[in-house]
Amino acid sequence: MTGSQPRLLIGGTGSGCGKTTVSSAILRALQRRGVSLCAFKCGPDYIDPMFHRAALGLPSYNLDLFFLSESQIRALTAQHLQGQTVGIMEGVMGFYDGVSGTTDQASAAHLARTTQTPAILTVRPKGQSLSLAAMVQGFLQFAPNTIQGVILNDVSKGMYPFYRSILEQAGVKVYGFLPPAPESEIPDRHLGLVTAAEIGDIQAKLDRLADAAEECLDLDGLLKLAHTAPPLPDQFDPIMPVTHAPIRIGVAQDRAFCFYYQDNLDMLTALGAELVPFSPLEDTSLPEAIDGLYIGGGYPELYAPRLASNRQLRAELKEKIVQGLPTIAECGGFMYLGEEICCETGVFPMVGALPGRAELTARLQNFGYTALTAKKDCLLCKQGQVLPAHEFHYSKSEFSGCDFTAKKPNGKQWDCVFASHTLYAGYPHLYFRAIPASIRQFLEICIEMRAK
Repeated sequence: MTGSQPRLLIGGTGSGCGKTTVSSAILRALQRRGVSLCAFKCGPDYIDPMFHRAALGLPSYNLDLFFLSESQIRALTAQHLQGQTVGIMEGVMGFYDGVSGTTDQASAAHLARTTQTPAILTVRPKGQSLSLAAMVQGFLQFAPNTIQGVILNDVSKGMYPFYRSILEQAGVKVYGFLPPAPESEIPDRHLGLVTAAEIGDIQAKLDRLADAAEECLDLDGLLKLAHTAPPLPDQFDPIMPVTHAPIRIGVAQDRAFCFYYQDNLDMLTALGAELVPFSPLEDTSLPEAIDGLYIGGGYPELYAPRLASNRQLRAELKEKIVQGLPTIAECGGFMYLGEEICCETGVFPMVGALPGRAELTARLQNFGYTALTAKKDCLLCKQGQVLPAHEFHYSKSEFSGCDFTAKKPNGKQWDCVFASHTLYAGYPHLYFRAIPASIRQFLEICIEMRAK
């Protein structure tokens, strides 16, 4: 066991109730008080942790019970909460919404129970009066949970006493409210929030939210509640490096390619990789002497003209990948390696290391968790092995690959991913902590190919 690991989970009644707004307000307000903080996101979301890191300058990690066991999640949480650091976990969707929509597996409720974290329910009570108490009571009684109170969002100062009275008469603890603040809203787009780097006045927005939190939330009460969380075991299996000689992995990192789990990057480093960032938007050549590539997801469709104009890098990438440079390319990275991207502004040539055009559509494609079964030996695993993954994209490719079979929890299945001895490229995203043997194999093949 480690020492105290104070923590709170900010859940919500559903998507759009204001979990991100409330979490950001609390994080910024506590940050201004000098509190040591770590942010977490329940589930596979990339954008909220990226926002925590870029806008607030905080370490931020995903906690996902689809990818890791309950004991692993407890240990991972404990590892990141050292030295009285206060953890703020942001929930996902509605509090009980889990895998396939029919269970609470991997939901905010599941995470809070697993880590014994006190939960606060974010509620937007527009269009309700006494029914507000009935709704909150439903959340409290639906299943075993750690809910300790609520925060009301988008409520005027004048209406707050009315709502608080209704809830307190029903025995519900209220930790304050946030007033309407359209000037502090964080815009979104088809995959979620706009990234922090794209919002010029993001610091001013966060400070306005923190001002509201200082005035309208019981921050002292929330901190006191966070310190009631019991300690967690810190017993993750140690990660042994593949080699002590650095394995140089080029990582595409810019506004077009920005979807990376921090734990994925940490896993690569722990296994002996030296991460060498490069920008497909800005750099005309790959970093020198790299042994492998990792091209994550992001927004290549928004930057397709600039990616297309970088002909020199596209040509080098195609040559290196075709020659066998070990490469992991997920979602946006997979789209980039194809022949073309079709988006609102036109059709643009991409790397061409893979066949087909990716075209943006109006709806999510194959959204959610999935299990990938390998049809043959490849860069990450042997034939028949299963890798947990998830998909989150609006684009559709003419050729999505056929070297794995994907199967969702609801039974739907399809073929996907281009795979070879030196390649994994497809829409499904991977969480490296869930597949350490596969990532070790990737780095071993990087060493093997370097020797040739």
